[in-house]
Amino acid sequence: MRNVIAVLGAQRAKIGVVLVTLLLVLWLAVALQRSTILLLDPNPIAKAIGVGYLLLPLIGGWALVRELQFGVRTQRMARELDAEGSLPVDDLPRSPAGRILRAAADAQFPAYQAAVEESPQDWRTWFRLSCAYDAAGDRTRARRAMREAGRRYRSV
Repeated sequence: MRNVIAVLGAQRAKIGVVLVTLLLVLWLAVALQRSTILLLDPNPIAKAIGVGYLLLPLIGGWALVRELQFGVRTQRMARELDAEGSLPVDDLPRSPAGRILRAAADAQFPAYQAAVEESPQDWRTWFRLSCAYDAAGDRTRARRAMREAGRRYRSV
């Protein structure tokens, strides 16, 4: 039953990503269209605003592509670790609300950190460190460690 719930959760996450991506692409298209209208206006102030407004879809498109690549690479790494049998096991105790207990996550963290210090070139250790940061509630460091894992994964 737990596997079925995990599969449904993964599918729900993918559907969410697709919906948010479609909404962002729609917004980017509208912003691009509006910037074109402003650029064609004879007023120099409107043209300046159009140039500024044109930057929004360009930056948004770049960010969208970068995040989608991050997600695909993270999934690829997770599948590879799972196939090897070295994916971190999610067996930490949880609160009644389902959140991982911070003390338990903090207790396991030094082992993952030591593994990275021992083998800093191995993307697998960085991936597991990212999972440990995530379990401890430090999303910023988790993403940073996962990006490092991705860089090392690509270079293999």
